[in-house]
Amino acid sequence: MAIPMPTRQLFIDGEWREPILKNRIPIVNPATQDVIGDIPAATKEDVEVAVNAARRAFSRNKGKDWAKAPGALRAKYLRAIAAKVTERKTHLATLESLDSGKPLDETVWDMEDVAGCFEFYADLAEGLDAKQKAPVSLPMETFKSYVLKQPLGVVGLITPWNYPLLMAVWKVAPSLAAGCTAVLKPSELASVTCLELADICREVGLPPGVLNVLTGYGSEAGAPLASHPSVDKIAFTGSFATGSKVMTAAAQLVKPVSMELGGKSPLIVFDDVDLDKAAEWALFGCFWTNGQICSATSRLLVHENIASEFIEKLVKWSKNIKVSDPFEEGCRLGPVVSEGQYEKILKFISTAKSEGATILHGGRRPEHLKKGFFIEPTIITDVTTSMEIWREEVFGPVLCVKTFSSEDEAMELANDSHYGLGAAVISNDAERCDRISQDFEAGIVWINCSQPCFTQAPWGGVKRSGFGRELGEWGLDNYLSVKQVTLYTSNDPWGWYKPPC
Repeated sequence: MAIPMPTRQLFIDGEWREPILKNRIPIVNPATQDVIGDIPAATKEDVEVAVNAARRAFSRNKGKDWAKAPGALRAKYLRAIAAKVTERKTHLATLESLDSGKPLDETVWDMEDVAGCFEFYADLAEGLDAKQKAPVSLPMETFKSYVLKQPLGVVGLITPWNYPLLMAVWKVAPSLAAGCTAVLKPSELASVTCLELADICREVGLPPGVLNVLTGYGSEAGAPLASHPSVDKIAFTGSFATGSKVMTAAAQLVKPVSMELGGKSPLIVFDDVDLDKAAEWALFGCFWTNGQICSATSRLLVHENIASEFIEKLVKWSKNIKVSDPFEEGCRLGPVVSEGQYEKILKFISTAKSEGATILHGGRRPEHLKKGFFIEPTIITDVTTSMEIWREEVFGPVLCVKTFSSEDEAMELANDSHYGLGAAVISNDAERCDRISQDFEAGIVWINCSQPCFTQAPWGGVKRSGFGRELGEWGLDNYLSVKQVTLYTSNDPWGWYKPPC
């Protein structure tokens, strides 16, 4: 598709700036493998400039220009950004599909969610002022106490490539609403729309330095951002391995972090369900976003009474999924993001086969697509719980299936994982669903569905899937510190020490 990629620089202090070392990274269209543009490659030198710009913006005019400004002022900017995202929705969605390989229908939906996220946090920014000085009940009448919620300061935001703009905005919108200033470092595999967000911020007149956008490699830009002494908090979404490194860097300065890491989420299907409805949710839960979603319910547990018929339906539904260029009408599965990811997924599948699993469907490039990083929707059976494909995050369109005979067995299998991001159950027994939702070791539970996500509801995991919550009011709290203020109200002296003569 002949859509020109914008040529941008780094966005620092409200201006476009060439990287100090002048390096750039090629943009590869994952559907064609063609180089279609490039992005600037920031290094530690650029991180230093950007962090200093964010620090100046935070403290400018003693904080009155942003950090201590009324929430209504910050809300005005967030709503202006939302309006521009809506205005540019089609263009942004097109760029994101070219950059990441996601079907256009998905990226259009993502841009609508981006605008909605800014609107939601604009509302919370306005409401923040009214919540200041919330009283605290004390047991002594001679004291009064209240709470202030204040922005943490300069925050470093490190974001992934599977939802390039949306997951960046999950961090940008609440951090700005709280009064923080930010340095955003998106993934080098898909950064184009984050640079377009910078252009929107420039267009609406966001004060210089409030949001800075540095594209570049994790080792060259992300690592120095995580360890920078003038960054007050790091919010990270990505792999467990990288998250561990970010935590280690932040720990040297006892810097707070929030982490949304990998997942290997279970979906339990009982024998009292509509098989076609359950089959569609099972496939959506794993193949949405080209299978590249941290919360993917990629471990499917099916009751043995329906397993044979249900798996047959899964294959039939999978054969009906349109795998194509993201811009073709009706595309429901595009290419994975990069050659490296493509090779990694195929290696997972090959290893599973060598360990004795059955590749029931897919597992290879579609015959009709000779170029691009395409992998057919893949269903794997005859897996054991010790297999790599069952235990490790694949981050691709690969669904593993096991059977169970009892609810207790299903729960034991579901919770037998280092990860704990999402989990789902499909059953017509409401009491059973309630029981299981409480017993799942996960931060997010879906009942009779998989993957719906709403800005208003909290998002995050347990175990090696991370800690902290994004979205909803919890997302705003991520970027606020709580300060206790206590006032002695009595006219009498304290009376603890004997007064001097």
